[in-house]
Amino acid sequence: MVTGGTGYVGSWIVKKLLEAGYTVRMTVRDKNRTSKYAVLQQIADRSTGTLEFWEADLLVPGSFDAAATGSDAVMHVASPFMIKVKDPQKEFVDPALEGTRNVLFAATKSGTVRKVVLTSSVAAIHGDNADMAEQGLAMFNEASFNTTSSLNHSPYSYSKVLAEKEAWSIAEAQNAWKLVVVNPSLVLGPPLMADSSSGSFTIMQDILRGTYKFGAPNIRFGYVDVRDVAEAHLLALERDDAHGRYLLAERTSGIIDITQMIRSAFGDKYKMPKGLVPKWSMYLVGPFVGLKWNFIHRNVGHSFELDSSKSRDQLGLRYTPLETTMHDMVTAMDELGMV
Repeated sequence: MVTGGTGYVGSWIVKKLLEAGYTVRMTVRDKNRTSKYAVLQQIADRSTGTLEFWEADLLVPGSFDAAATGSDAVMHVASPFMIKVKDPQKEFVDPALEGTRNVLFAATKSGTVRKVVLTSSVAAIHGDNADMAEQGLAMFNEASFNTTSSLNHSPYSYSKVLAEKEAWSIAEAQNAWKLVVVNPSLVLGPPLMADSSSGSFTIMQDILRGTYKFGAPNIRFGYVDVRDVAEAHLLALERDDAHGRYLLAERTSGIIDITQMIRSAFGDKYKMPKGLVPKWSMYLVGPFVGLKWNFIHRNVGHSFELDSSKSRDQLGLRYTPLETTMHDMVTAMDELGMV
């Protein structure tokens, strides 16, 4: 059973499972909205796997029970990731937390599920880049948990912390299934469908449409290809020795480095910045691009590194170079009319 299969990350996971020959029970809120999953049905028709559609809702207790019963494993991917929201509790926290409870309780009640792979986020590992120096760390790894995000400051990150901690609590209270957690950094790469609401595309659209043409903020992120995230989920499912959390990052890099990759691949087709903007000016323009002052204060200009060695060494994940990720993402977004 896969939740969130019509989303950016989830669709690639479903694709990989189908191509590996699995029967995938994908939960959707409304089976009649066939346009939401038409691409995945086409992939299923070409693959050795089988795609089934089961109706369920993150906020409705018991709605995942039928789909979970008879399933060998659950991949809980569904969780909203948007840049601009009006009600963080309703749009982030409630679906992330209640959805995790409903899906994992369904796994326990099923009597058949033996493994749960949860899609968490690097946002559950750290809140702000400033956390690294404040905690005396050289880099973040799976041992860290975000302690600085809240409903008012980085609410998306806060929702991921609550959801993952709840998942571990539920897992420890039962012995029917094993929990493995995947913690991707900022996911980039080509979309399978043009109607994704993922914040990854909002970020990329801002870059490609010239929001930062006068200068990029001096901020670092971890990056991972969406296809590698899907592969990590398959490895977490199939490897008996998969355990705990897996931080996913091909590298950490600045936004300016991303824009230079785009310029190198596409020339002057898009209005890329040629340098960095000073931090003081970010306080002036930040609110116009969705960045609050506290976020700027605690992230712009701070050192930031991620240790993804566990995913490489123990899980066996081989990462797609970020340059390839950027080329493929921009090309796909252009072809799908997303730019």
